Amino acid sequence: MTSTTTLTTTACEVAVIGAGYTAREHIRALRDLSGVHVAAIHSRTRSRAEALAAEFGIEAVCDSVPELYERSRAALVFVTVPELALNAVAKASFGFPWTVVMEKPPGYNLADALDIQRAAEDRQCHVLAALNRRFLAATLRAQAELAETSAPRFIKVQDQQSQSAARAGGQPVEVVRNFMYANSIHTIDYLRIFGRGKITSVEPILRWDAEHPGAVVCRIGYSSGDVGLYEGIWHGPGPWAVTVTVPGKRWEMRPLERLTSQELGHPPECADPSLWDTNFKPGFRLQAEAAVASACGRPSPSVSLADAVETMRLIARIFT
Repeated sequence: MTSTTTLTTTACEVAVIGAGYTAREHIRALRDLSGVHVAAIHSRTRSRAEALAAEFGIEAVCDSVPELYERSRAALVFVTVPELALNAVAKASFGFPWTVVMEKPPGYNLADALDIQRAAEDRQCHVLAALNRRFLAATLRAQAELAETSAPRFIKVQDQQSQSAARAGGQPVEVVRNFMYANSIHTIDYLRIFGRGKITSVEPILRWDAEHPGAVVCRIGYSSGDVGLYEGIWHGPGPWAVTVTVPGKRWEMRPLERLTSQELGHPPECADPSLWDTNFKPGFRLQAEAAVASACGRPSPSVSLADAVETMRLIARIFT
């Protein structure tokens, strides 16, 4: 697949909070959209904001969230700050009449996410979550092909995490302790992407042991009759992969950006990657387009904060 469905975009002023790698990738995707103007940026490290502003021609570098809004009058703001800073920064952004896109996870753990969600609801702020895997061409193609059959689905999600690697990478202790939210959300969200109906059960097969992290395996039941299996390997080698099987056909995403399908009795077929997922951080280009459409009041597949919090709830059930 060499192209991706394009949503209608319109003139839109955008602001960015944060000036790290993820902020840069959002800016790259936004700048590819016709009529979209990244007007201002704010970061607690002004020098980094100034560097991004110089690189991308962003006119205003601001020292606070109120200044960011006043100088940009943006319809849309992307919040790309570390997990432990997110609560305060998100709440500060909820005080203005723009659509807020929060990077995942929407809280360093479930309690934090629920607190942020309550604040958004109290302020009646329109908040989206940047679950970019939902916008991968591979994800969308698998969803489209699966929609052609009503047969029960068996969904298997494979995850791998390393708290020692997270610590070595400079992650704070509280983020490392809650790394299933910070990083496993990438894979666990697929249990909600592909599973139909409500989740009716989460049955542990190998339980999470916070003192001795190892294999975590759970069976997930759905009201539709679909069945999911989550397999997380902590402190051991393993892939990030998703498979969905129905009678007669199987889809596999490994890595998540690449889709292979196989019909019974036939060799596997690998779909061509999307140019958007090759030229930009995977999922970011279509996600940016969807966020702009949502901010402008147009129909959009953007992910709501409430939807992302439901994935946080599922993570909590798996790792209870």
